[in-house]
Amino acid sequence: MDTSELLKKVRKIEIKTKGLSKHIFSGEYHSAFKGKGMSFSEVRNYVYGDDVRNIDWNVTARTNDTAIKVFEEERELTVMLLIDVSASALYGTEGQFKSAMITEIAAVIAFSATTNNDKVGAILFSDKIEKYLPPKKGKTTILRIIRELISHETDNTGTDLKLALEYLTNIQKKRAIVFCLSDYITSGYETALNIASRKHDIVGIHIYDKSERQLPNAGLIRMKDAETGSERIIDTSVRKVRENYAEWFANHEDTFKNSFYKSGSDVLSIQTDEDYVKSLLKFFKKRGR
Repeated sequence: MDTSELLKKVRKIEIKTKGLSKHIFSGEYHSAFKGKGMSFSEVRNYVYGDDVRNIDWNVTARTNDTAIKVFEEERELTVMLLIDVSASALYGTEGQFKSAMITEIAAVIAFSATTNNDKVGAILFSDKIEKYLPPKKGKTTILRIIRELISHETDNTGTDLKLALEYLTNIQKKRAIVFCLSDYITSGYETALNIASRKHDIVGIHIYDKSERQLPNAGLIRMKDAETGSERIIDTSVRKVRENYAEWFANHEDTFKNSFYKSGSDVLSIQTDEDYVKSLLKFFKKRGR
């Protein structure tokens, strides 16, 4: 992809997603995530009605007066985008690849965050850490993230969410709102997710194609695993084959949701032929209640 074509694609995504963020999502984003983080402000004398859990026992012992810690809402948040750029994201049967939807959703979230003056960063991962973009403020940072997502190429076809979460825990010392965008064709990340979620507010966004949920009745088809390269021919006209595949996908999705729920994290599943605007709005409104 030459530079002029890349810039056109970046500009097209900017126009579409920035408008959505400014007119639709900025308020919902604010209510959904602002106030979730609290920072220490001062110590003052305890008054009736204060939460006893906030008593500062060290100051109380030193002064013989009951002292309480006062916290205030964090005015500036940090948003981190964990973005799956593995080979399986380069798949789609409904007009666009999963990777294209992931890019648009990442851009909407990023522009919503920057509208609220928050920092935004990104970790692009496959079965290795492909790129780390440290959190910064401003439009330039968002455009760089979009540019990297559009132009990024990798020879690493697998997905290792465990590695990405461990990297997040090590690199991001300050609490962050973390959006993890992936098709979750990966496993063994539960412990890393539990550790990361103790520090960060994590939202798992599952992007999948319609044909991944239910195989079409199309007779003999050749299927290739994008991440392993293995191929096989299956007969989709056989009902049991379609049922087994549908069961596999349902179990796969349940594993994703249960893992995130158990860690105290939120989840959202979006199909590539669905209107992600409605899905995101519904999610933000639910969180903001």
